[in-house]
Amino acid sequence: MVKFLKPNKAVIVLQGRFAGRKAVIVRNFDDGTRDRPYSHCLVAGVFKYPQKVIRKDSAKKTAKKSRVKAFIKLVNYSHVMPTRYTLDVDLKDVVTPDVFQSIDRKVTASKEIKKRFEERFKTGKNRWFFTKLRF
Repeated sequence: MVKFLKPNKAVIVLQGRFAGRKAVIVRNFDDGTRDRPYSHCLVAGVFKYPQKVIRKDSAKKTAKKSRVKAFIKLVNYSHVMPTRYTLDVDLKDVVTPDVFQSIDRKVTASKEIKKRFEERFKTGKNRWFFTKLRF
C-alpha cells in the first residue's frame, strides 16, 4: 500500500478538542509504539487562526490580529484527513515524542511552533493553511 501520510503533509484533525483544525505531520509511527500500539502521528497545528486584517488598521492592531495559537498532539491515523497540501516548514528539531513527558517542554515547544507559524503567515506562504475551514 502506498504511504501518503508523510511528514510535512497538511492534514485536518477530525476528532477531539482540535477537530476541524488544520495541522501538519511532524513525525509518523506506522507500526505504533509500546504506549500506543496503533498507527499514529505527531502533529503540530493551528488552534487559533489569525484574523482578517483591514488595511486601515494601525500597526499595533495588525500585529495583534496576525497572531497564531499552536498545538501539539499525537493523533490516530483514523482521526486525521490528509489534504493535497504540504508545508515545507521544519519542525523536527522542535517537536519530538519526548515533548509530552513534561508540561514545561510542551509549552516551550508550542511557543517555538507559534513563532515559526507566525513567520510563515507574515511572509504570505501557505495561505490556505492559515484560514479557517468554512463549511
